This record gives sequence, C-alpha cells and structure tokens, in this order.
Amino acid sequence: MEKIPVGILGATGMVGQHYLRLLENHPWFEVTFLCASTHSAGKTYQAAVEKRWHMPTPIPKRESQLYVEPIDQISTALNKCRFVFSAVDSDTAQEYEEQYAAAGLPVISNASYHRQTADVPILIPEVNASHLSILPMQQKKRGWKKGFIVTKPNCSIQSYMIPLAALHETFQVQKIWVTTMQAVSGAGYPGIPSWDICENIVPYIAEEEEKSENEPLKIFGSILNHEIVPTSQIHISAHCNRVPVLDGHLACVSVKFSKTPSQEEILAVWNSYAPMTQTLQLPSAPQKTILYRKEPNRPQPRLDRDVGKGMSITVGRLRPCNLLDFRFVALSHNTLRGAAGGGILNAELLFTQRYLS
Repeated sequence: MEKIPVGILGATGMVGQHYLRLLENHPWFEVTFLCASTHSAGKTYQAAVEKRWHMPTPIPKRESQLYVEPIDQISTALNKCRFVFSAVDSDTAQEYEEQYAAAGLPVISNASYHRQTADVPILIPEVNASHLSILPMQQKKRGWKKGFIVTKPNCSIQSYMIPLAALHETFQVQKIWVTTMQAVSGAGYPGIPSWDICENIVPYIAEEEEKSENEPLKIFGSILNHEIVPTSQIHISAHCNRVPVLDGHLACVSVKFSKTPSQEEILAVWNSYAPMTQTLQLPSAPQKTILYRKEPNRPQPRLDRDVGKGMSITVGRLRPCNLLDFRFVALSHNTLRGAAGGGILNAELLFTQRYLS
C-alpha cells in the first residue's frame, strides 16, 4: 500500500523524537512534515536536534534532512501530510490543535489540554475504541469537515487501565486505590535535576493525581447527548511519586468489584485477554497485551519495561487485599506505551476504522 504522509507537531522534543524513531519504516505511515518552535524552524531536523538527540538509535536518515517548519505554518502541513501527531505541551496544544483540526488535519494528541473536552475521546484502543463514534459529532458541532482531535491518556494510568478494563466488563470495578512510582523520563528532558532525584523519591508530581483520578472515569464513561460522560460508578484515590528510574511507570493497585471474582478467575481473564488490537493486527500492538509474571518480585522496570517492544503491560503479585478485594502490581513503558507508541497505536486504530481517509 502507499504510505500515508504524516506530520509531527513538536518534533524536536523528547516525545517528538520518540515519534520519529518509532515511525521509521512504519508499514502504513511516513513522516513528511515536522514543526517545532521558532528556535528550530528553518533548519534541517538533524541541525535542529544537534547535541540533543536522546534516542538509543541514530536519527532516521531520510527524516534527518527534512526542514523543520514553524508550528503556525498550517497551510504547509496541509500540502505535505494527511494528519498530525501532536507532541507539544498543553499551552501550545490549546493554541494550535484546534487550528490544525479546523483546517482539515486530524490531530492525534499526546497533550493533556483536550483530555477533559466533552466530545474528545481519551483513547486506549484496547479499552474504549467505541468512543471514536463521537468524532462525527465533534466535527459537526465545530464545523470541521475532515479534521478532529483524539487524545491519549496520561502515561501514569497506562499500566493499570488495561488490566482493570479486562476485568471491568464482567466484574464491574467500583473502587481503585493506586500508588504510582513514575520514572524520571516522564518529566521530559532534562527533567528533574539529579541532585533532587538521586537517592530520593519525590512524593508529588504537579496535577498528576488529579489526572489519575479523573481520566479513567472518562475512559470508562459512555456517550450521551453528543458528549462522553464520565462514569459515576467508580471512585479512585491516587498517590503519584517520582522515583529514580529512567523508564517505566509502576503502579501498586487495590481494587473493589461489584461482583467479586476469585483469584483464579482474574488470572484466567488476564491470561486469555485478546483485544481487538491483536485481532486487527495493528503494527504497534504487542502479540500479548497483558503478561502476568508469577515471580514474587516482578514486575520490575529494568527487567520488564521493554516487553512487547515496550507496548505490553506486565502484571504481577495478584493477591487478596485487606481493605478492598484484590491488589496487584502493574508496569508499562511510559515513553513507548505511555507516549509516542500509544499515539501511533491510536492512529493505527483510526486508520483501520476509516477515520483517516
């Protein structure tokens, strides 16, 4: 098939670099448009990221010679690509994402700005693909002909939302008590000064607990009167900590169900879990989405974050909880599943469902 030309907003930042790396040789998509701040605009990509390319592989050769455009050059983007990945911060997303969508370019966003917008899905393909049906309503409401906005969730909830969603359909989650231990890469580059994080844990990440308590409710919500209405049947308490780990967000979760399952039933659900991303054979989907480890000391970020090319969720330590029903530990790769890889998976689902024409 002829590859779809795509763009990256915020291409020189850490998430933008991950997008560029992961899209190299993608079977469906090809990067043809890059934009960033005025500091980088007008340079080749290679020159723009000189001395600040932080990926483990070299800059993709073809894309290294693409010129970086200013983010306000939307007419140039229209001539060069069919949709864009947004890797910009929330303030920039507020200013430009709707402009790109209004011009006719779908926006697959990593930014937090539109996550609580009522007609914008917070998409995890394995969990709430049905929320994509709101996109025609979003377009009609705003007068957009081809453009739309889809967001992905905060990276801190990726590790436990899929294991919980797999159980929710049968047993109905009621309460979640979660403590996250989040890697320093989640703060971007250069992130937290080494003086603050070495031999230390920081028990506060700005706005992270609010996102962790609100975003799952929308993801588990339903479409009503042209809006995604968050569920009122689930209650969440979150503690979010920054820990001295480079990559990999780990979560300790306790959960209460409406219909309490047995430990064997939970494991059976996880071990047999085969979401539509596998059925559709999306290129970025792992062969096994949930991997359960029986060892008493797993998962661990250094050992398990790269499972499924960083797109699988590793779960362990399932056991009864003294306060709720069960507790477990879950891990995901925050810059792959939780950032650029998750955005690409969203785009792949949108493509198969014919939202990206």
